[in-house]
Amino acid sequence: MPSPTPHEALIYLMVITSASDRDMTDVELARIGDVTRSWPVFEDFNQDRLVSVAQTCQKLLHEKGGLEGVLAQIAEALPERLRDTAYAAAFEVAAIDLEMRMEEVRVLQLIRRELDLDTLTVAAIARAAKARLRTLT
Repeated sequence: MPSPTPHEALIYLMVITSASDRDMTDVELARIGDVTRSWPVFEDFNQDRLVSVAQTCQKLLHEKGGLEGVLAQIAEALPERLRDTAYAAAFEVAAIDLEMRMEEVRVLQLIRRELDLDTLTVAAIARAAKARLRTLT
């Protein structure tokens, strides 16, 4: 299978994060759609491909290399300047329901390591996402 494009790699990370607890909720799926429709990095992405890209990711996760293989492909596909954006997209999906399960935390740790992100960048992304998703009640 060919290497993913940067758009596909970003989507793969969101799908992996959502599927980490074996329960891709409607809220998480909706957030993936929101991110791909509204973030500038996706402005030239064909939205009609979203479902097929997500399905490809799920297939790759069941192949020989599994999660580690897909994460390596993602890291290879992403330019350095998009690595923090990629982590932010994954974190958005994990944080959208305002609770993070251990499986999601573990996947985010693997993503951080594979993308070689520093602690301050990761903390800033987490803090920004939590502030953005906070409600009045």
